[in-house]
Amino acid sequence: MLTTATEARDALVGDPEGVGPLLVVDLDAGGPVDEVAGLVTALPIVGVGVATQPMAAPGPGFDVLVSAVDGGRPWCHCPSGVDGAVATLSAAVDACPQAAVTLVQVLRLGRGHSLREGLTVESLAYATLQGGSEHRAWLAAAPARRPAVSPEPVRLERSGDTLAVTLSRPEVRNAVDAATRDGLVAAFDVAAQGDLRVELRGSGPDFCSGGDLAEFGTTPDPATAHLVRTTRSPARALAAVAGRTTVFLHGACIGAGIELAALADRVVAAPDTSIRLPELAMGLIPGAGGTATIPRRIGPERTAWLALTGLLLDAPTAHSWGLVDVIEPEAK
Repeated sequence: MLTTATEARDALVGDPEGVGPLLVVDLDAGGPVDEVAGLVTALPIVGVGVATQPMAAPGPGFDVLVSAVDGGRPWCHCPSGVDGAVATLSAAVDACPQAAVTLVQVLRLGRGHSLREGLTVESLAYATLQGGSEHRAWLAAAPARRPAVSPEPVRLERSGDTLAVTLSRPEVRNAVDAATRDGLVAAFDVAAQGDLRVELRGSGPDFCSGGDLAEFGTTPDPATAHLVRTTRSPARALAAVAGRTTVFLHGACIGAGIELAALADRVVAAPDTSIRLPELAMGLIPGAGGTATIPRRIGPERTAWLALTGLLLDAPTAHSWGLVDVIEPEAK
């Protein structure tokens, strides 16, 4: 599974179409590491660099960097070691290679671009995958779900110059359906027009379990879905007030639950907070802005690690990475 940088360069130059969708390079072996990193960026593959110890990171190119011990950004550490990390990545990429490659391509494009540009690229890629074979296969295998109608999916309460915004669908762990999406957009617009501070919370045991799976596959077509995302996007609306927004996380923060939160100026997490990006296993990438918002806090390499593996991130690790700003027992 592991290859040296010299072997990787020869393969990428000689027969690039024969490489992939996953390339794992042993950085401890030395060689033309920076050259390989540069070649990876131009190809539809997931490039992973692994090392025993965190080292000076090679130039932008490797989508994920994994070390055997816990190190600083941009390195990722797997409790089961490098072999466990490579096995986890291999299984995920093998299961959904189209989504995996699309994910890292979107993250590469996001480097140095504006949030608005990043959100547009993400939506276009998400729409492409919605029409792909991997997502169609997931839809075909998914159990039928009955949509839950919530009378007030987003509650608003103003106190002075602060607008309290509460996700209020605890019966479905505050899953984001179309009504919740529209309610969030309206709430952030109210805050923008009134120059208000925002405090965003979730009712019940979890902050947000992500997109409502009952609505997956219900849009007329991917192109229409893309246009809806670019005109009624909570992330775009939140961007206007992100600098004066605090999000309080607790329980499960899945998909959209962390993708929106990452954009806020301050993220406060309860000790029971758990974070996960599960979209790859559905043949998709994060679609609520995560490929544009999360890298701004933890970098594209760690974002790719979370999205490719779907592993849970606990509150202490999220804090050490900078995905949350503080852990408070009474964060709800």
